[in-house]
Amino acid sequence: MNRIRDQISRLTWIFSVLVRSRFLTLLRPDRYLRMGLSLRRQGGTNAVSGIGLAAAQHPGDTALYDEAGSLTWAQLDARVDALAVGLAEMAGRTPRTVAIMCRNHRGLIEALAATIRLGADAVLLNTGFAGPQLRDVLLRENADIVIADDEFADLIAHSRDANPTMPCLWSWQEGTGLRDDPDTAERLIVRRLGQRPARPRKPGRIILLTSGTTGTPKGAKRATSGSDVMSLAAMLDRIPWRGGETMVIAAPIFHAWGFGQMAIASTMHVTMVMSRRFDPVGTLDLVRKHNASGLAVVPVMLERIIDLPDEVLDARPMPSLRFATASGSRMRAESMIAFMDRFGDVVYNSYNATEAGLISTATPADLRFAPDTAGRPIAGTEVRILDDELRPLPVGDVGKIAVANESSFDGYTSTDTKDYADGYMLSGDVGRFDEAGRLYVVGRDDEMIVSGGENVYPLEVEQVLDAHPGVGEVAVIGVDDEKFGQRLAAYVVRSDASIDADQLKAHVKAQLAGYKVPRDIHFIEVLPRNATGKVLKRDLSPKEG
Repeated sequence: MNRIRDQISRLTWIFSVLVRSRFLTLLRPDRYLRMGLSLRRQGGTNAVSGIGLAAAQHPGDTALYDEAGSLTWAQLDARVDALAVGLAEMAGRTPRTVAIMCRNHRGLIEALAATIRLGADAVLLNTGFAGPQLRDVLLRENADIVIADDEFADLIAHSRDANPTMPCLWSWQEGTGLRDDPDTAERLIVRRLGQRPARPRKPGRIILLTSGTTGTPKGAKRATSGSDVMSLAAMLDRIPWRGGETMVIAAPIFHAWGFGQMAIASTMHVTMVMSRRFDPVGTLDLVRKHNASGLAVVPVMLERIIDLPDEVLDARPMPSLRFATASGSRMRAESMIAFMDRFGDVVYNSYNATEAGLISTATPADLRFAPDTAGRPIAGTEVRILDDELRPLPVGDVGKIAVANESSFDGYTSTDTKDYADGYMLSGDVGRFDEAGRLYVVGRDDEMIVSGGENVYPLEVEQVLDAHPGVGEVAVIGVDDEKFGQRLAAYVVRSDASIDADQLKAHVKAQLAGYKVPRDIHFIEVLPRNATGKVLKRDLSPKEG
């Protein structure tokens, strides 16, 4: 009986959240019929089935804006169908795996949705890949079609060793946008508009790549069955999305965070506004031009916006903005607070993992209290902090973060595996809880160093250095040391050229234990980052700038 009551309570809560967010609305009876038919021909619900559902509910509403103009949901849905038909004809069968290397524009969304409608697997490639990384991923994922922006033509040509005849379609042509030329996705779409693909025999999968900041990116398979309504409700409960509004998606859609925001937007028939390349001033202008209520970013984007000169920011207020949601890497506390001081309490900072999905979200109130918190776990997600023997630790102690939720992670495409403890997935991060139940991510488990017998997490030191007014950006790593085994080395981009290493060491020593003070401080011009803004610590070298 208690189980039945719990289930009823859960369903009631989900229903109330979906109604409040305007995900569930009253429609004409024929619209419900069209929605059912759309799901049937797509083989059920999946991460991009929202495009067909939105076309059935609100066909004339605007689905997206990009540099090529706008599309309604009906137009986008028809283009996806046409591309799916074209891909199947080009391959002579349903392709197994389609690799997609596109920046944020309609072509990426069309390629992704068309692939899934065929029941094929879609691999989202990082637009910042170098040749060896791209070659390794194409080989490992056994891609038989590539859809890409033509700016990557040379890179792809030199990365197809295993399958030199693999067809490649260009989804965007640099300098011209969309043209009906040979070998373009646009030609397939234009020539097959009005046609629909056959119902897929099996559900397709979406393969998101891990960031690969310390090694080769892994392919994380995401099942596309729509079993995670709870996950959607949990996000809508924490972040104030509203159906039918407008969102600027600046976060790269090939990354787990940007992909999630795109998937939710299409599910909520939220108009998506995007630009192929991030520009901080341009992003503010897009929010203002389209009266966007939401902005999806990775943390470095928010930092670059708030670092703009005051006169630029003063000229661009954003009264329509109700939430700016960020995830993907550490965010500078002072940038986050400065953004909210200027634009209102709108920042929602999430802890998200490619494998586990959304884990926790810090609301503006959480961030005002503790700017470095990852917030509280979302509904339906449980988090434990474990010691090295995988035993639960008390509140306040730092240990391995383990997550249990309804994520649709379906394993890696390689032979690698994810570790579990009593049904909880080890995220690979370490952290702690405070007395109020707020989670703090202290660093990566594999980045912890042992210096003179003491455990040290570089992230903790980065946060202290970040707070120094003379530091613009900083990354801290462990390096080998003959005497202590390992020691810390800090790489600092100065905002004040007069700051020296001794001053920064004294700053750290005043706040942390002596063994946490970096022995080496290197001043450099810029931190190496990938396309999502994460620092590539493997590319740091001990050279003073």
